Amino acid sequence: MAIITISRGSYSRGKEIAEKVAEQLGYRCTSRDILLDSSKEFGIPEIKLIRALHDSPSVLERFTNGKERYLAHIRSSLLQQAQKDNLVYHGLAGHFFLLNIPNVFKLRITADLEDRVREEVKRENIPVDEARYILKKDDEERRKWGLKAYGIDTWDSRLYDMTIHIGTFSVNDAVDIICHVVQKNTFKTTEESKKIINDIALAAAVKVAIVKIVPLAEVESLDGNITITTTKLPKKLKTNLYDQIITTAAQVPGVKEVTMLGNLDRRVNPFHKI
Repeated sequence: MAIITISRGSYSRGKEIAEKVAEQLGYRCTSRDILLDSSKEFGIPEIKLIRALHDSPSVLERFTNGKERYLAHIRSSLLQQAQKDNLVYHGLAGHFFLLNIPNVFKLRITADLEDRVREEVKRENIPVDEARYILKKDDEERRKWGLKAYGIDTWDSRLYDMTIHIGTFSVNDAVDIICHVVQKNTFKTTEESKKIINDIALAAAVKVAIVKIVPLAEVESLDGNITITTTKLPKKLKTNLYDQIITTAAQVPGVKEVTMLGNLDRRVNPFHKI
């Protein structure tokens, strides 16, 4: 039992591989569902959100702290899925959202540009030169999005446990390799990995709850004990801001205690029992 994340470019067969791996292992396969949740959160039509994620994060900048809210919501949604284990995720930045979880197998699927061009020509019925231009632009925009939104370069091989090139390997070869490697003890779910993911998922849920109040806060969890750290509070502070953050965090299921650390204007005991 494990969690598999697949990073891919357009027409690199990554979606097909993810679905076949999930079918062979009996795992759940998700990507679009996470986007649907986010489109509801921001009131953005799904197709516009998909275009924003592929082309430019500027659409999120129309919303107050849109980037922070988006990242918090997507990460929490994915972690909730990951808590159920046996998951293949082939959406955006899975390797970023599931950092520091030991039973996550992080993959990058690549393919030759000319093979992708032929697929684009066939599907879109466009000239070769136009298809090549579109794919190169798409690759660069996705890379820029990763750098701007997440601070990571999706082309950096160090982010992944394995990179598989379609062309050298067939789709079925890739599926066989992934299904074999994921059986290794390294990626098996353990009590320790369950505890880690539960802590990270709870911290992510608290982040979603407070992100509109303190969008730049960092949240950590240890056995239900939450620590919220912030050094950049909003300019217009309410006198009850501290209590608002504490109360909001405390309402998240699973939270036992909350500690606030940071540049608070009024000095109060930073440890609050729920």
